Amino acid sequence: MRTIKIFDTTLRDGEQSPGCTMNTAEKLQLAKQLARLGVDIIEAGFAVASKDDFNAIRTIAGEVEGPVICSLARAEEYDIKRAWGAIKDAPKKRIHTFHSTSAIHLLYQHKGMSQDEALKRSVKAVKFAKSFTGDVEFSPMDATRTDTGYLCEVLEAVIEAGATTVNIPDTVGYIIPVQFGDMIKEICDKVSNINKAIISVHCHNDLGLSTSNSLAAVLNGAGQIECTVNGIGERAGNCSLEEVVMALRTRNDIFKADTNIATEEIMKSSRLLTSITGMSVQPNKAIVGANAFAHESGIHQDGLLKEKTTYEIIKPEDVGVSSTKFVLGKHSGRHGFRARLKELGYELSDEDFKIAFKVFVKLADKKKDIYDEDLMAIVDEGVKTVYEYYQLLDVKQSSDMHNEKKPSAFVKLKIEKTDKEANAEGDGPVDAVYNAINILTGIEIKLLKYEVEAITEGPKAIGRVIVIIDFNSKTVRGSGSHTNIVIASAKAYVNALNRLKANGTRKVSLLNKE
Repeated sequence: MRTIKIFDTTLRDGEQSPGCTMNTAEKLQLAKQLARLGVDIIEAGFAVASKDDFNAIRTIAGEVEGPVICSLARAEEYDIKRAWGAIKDAPKKRIHTFHSTSAIHLLYQHKGMSQDEALKRSVKAVKFAKSFTGDVEFSPMDATRTDTGYLCEVLEAVIEAGATTVNIPDTVGYIIPVQFGDMIKEICDKVSNINKAIISVHCHNDLGLSTSNSLAAVLNGAGQIECTVNGIGERAGNCSLEEVVMALRTRNDIFKADTNIATEEIMKSSRLLTSITGMSVQPNKAIVGANAFAHESGIHQDGLLKEKTTYEIIKPEDVGVSSTKFVLGKHSGRHGFRARLKELGYELSDEDFKIAFKVFVKLADKKKDIYDEDLMAIVDEGVKTVYEYYQLLDVKQSSDMHNEKKPSAFVKLKIEKTDKEANAEGDGPVDAVYNAINILTGIEIKLLKYEVEAITEGPKAIGRVIVIIDFNSKTVRGSGSHTNIVIASAKAYVNALNRLKANGTRKVSLLNKE
């Protein structure tokens, strides 16, 4: 099985992504993580670009061990000298130089430069870089829009001049996988000395094909992939390191190749980059997105609980994710719901489970995301309860910001088997609700404590209300949860009244530890 080298350019091409500029300390921190990740080469920057870039590369070269440390340089002597000055202290070092070769670049970017002149400059640059280090990489920029015959001529010449790696960049993300595979194969067939160099590929993602193009290149002879963490980079970004690495490992039956990457460090690397740059990863991003190992579908959850490989081709632990995540929502089924409750420590009887699942389904229709705290509230309030002598059937309340009208409430209760309803006013909406409940029960209650807490996050969060009431020197506690805090208040009050009525007798339940 071949080992494909991973050339990480997060600190160079990745940093060119708008908003992703990093200072020296941040670059060093990320470079050390890339070393732990196991990348073979770190392109630490473009030394001639600025003093800060030069200093960052030099710092990384002096402090990061393991990978080859590389600096980019144009095909100019000053650039190459600057690159060498930045990397010379690294135990393993590389100079990466480049020159355009496509007709469109030579005409417009290089003011009508001839192909012969571009070839001469490329060879001269490689020879000059070779005078500093034995590890030299050359890139014919915009290679995928370059005439293939001329491209092969350039590659043969720069390898003869000393290039040990020749990179084929899809600079503008133009080519498609079948074309790129054919191009790499043609290079292998036509460049007579190609066996003296490693073929590398650097694919941009303008058409969303950077990973596919890189993999097509591997199938046809490429031995190095240039990529970035999270796929960041110029315009639409670069080939994503995590995608190409996991594709090679997961489908090594096809590629017959792997990398030296410690894949369990992938998620850590992704999150570090996000924290440094502030550029978040889209939830549905392959491998490192928040939803990459999350399942909401009840059918998928059921299959996964029976056998992981039914719906997961990668173990989440293999990329540094702690475990598969079951997202409970309106598409979830009984199996996933019961499994999550069990993980939270709840073992429900069949009867209790039916009650809890019914409440869950109603909540899932209202809330997009269901959190563990939601589930605990469902169980605690929906199953672990006293006998309901009083049942809350409906609550309505009215109030306004300017107090032009006193807050009022309508409450409907089932008291034993009889439905009763009442209207009342109060100092606030909750007070009005409690006054209406007092009218219906005929009990004069003293409210000792009223407490509200958010038990989930977001605009549709569940709030929990805890009350302590006193009747004839007997104190009881009640709690209620709901996305509407007034309804949660009513539920808490009724729960306390039921405890009072039942003298503390609890419904028998597997959940009841008291």
